[in-house]
Amino acid sequence: MKTNKVIIGSIGAVFVLVFSQIAAQLVGSVFHLTGISIGICNIIAGILYLLLSYFLLKVLVNKFLKTDIKIFCITVKVRWIITAIALPVIVKGIFLLLPGEFVSSGMDKDQIFTTLSSGIVFTGIAAGLVEEMVFRGVIMNLIRERWNTTVAILVPSVLFASVHLIGMNFSALSCILLLAAGTMVGIMFSMIAMESDSVWNSGIVHAIWNIIIIGGGLGISERANEYSVMTYVLDSKSFAITGGEFGIEASVIALIGYIVVALIAFVMIKRRITTS
Repeated sequence: MKTNKVIIGSIGAVFVLVFSQIAAQLVGSVFHLTGISIGICNIIAGILYLLLSYFLLKVLVNKFLKTDIKIFCITVKVRWIITAIALPVIVKGIFLLLPGEFVSSGMDKDQIFTTLSSGIVFTGIAAGLVEEMVFRGVIMNLIRERWNTTVAILVPSVLFASVHLIGMNFSALSCILLLAAGTMVGIMFSMIAMESDSVWNSGIVHAIWNIIIIGGGLGISERANEYSVMTYVLDSKSFAITGGEFGIEASVIALIGYIVVALIAFVMIKRRITTS
């Protein structure tokens, strides 16, 4: 595969992500103008975001790139479903063992439904699956066809981390933490996708992580979060513990979780290669 094809395909995949997200949110806003509750509109937008992204990525891969990659091979393994639940639960559980206090946002029932519908359907399921289709499904596979597996794991992971810096006015230390944690979680997702030969396994891990960690139910931070139903406010002000301005996803605790899961996937891949 030619280098220009990889570049065009990668840019195209990111464009699909951005376009689909904006289009879905606009449609959700239009539905809201008709009198439909914001919570229901969040669900509509999340479903549209996922379906539109899937369709456009399929067109990009099949019609323009004319290549055969495994983005549309839906194979789900039980071990990664278990990992998807265990990883965020353990990480969040460790934080809850640290000194802190629970603070309620004081949301009413409608506000809770609005927050959770967005956090579960849009930020959780849709964003998790779409980002995996883009970064691991398209970009990683294009790079692997052009260069090698190592480059295919590292480049999309660094890109994935860098994208999360866009629009953020973070300090230098927070940026470094975000890049380190974002790259490592990208490597973890890549290893899962490669071990299972399906982007849908990394998508499930990504989606459930988003739901549990940032889905708006129980937030964990060094200050109360108005966008979470409840926040566990940490007493610690350490950047390593709190993750700085990006939050606990960039913390050392989360980083260790990413590394452990990535190593488990790596061992599984090596074992499969050895026994085959």
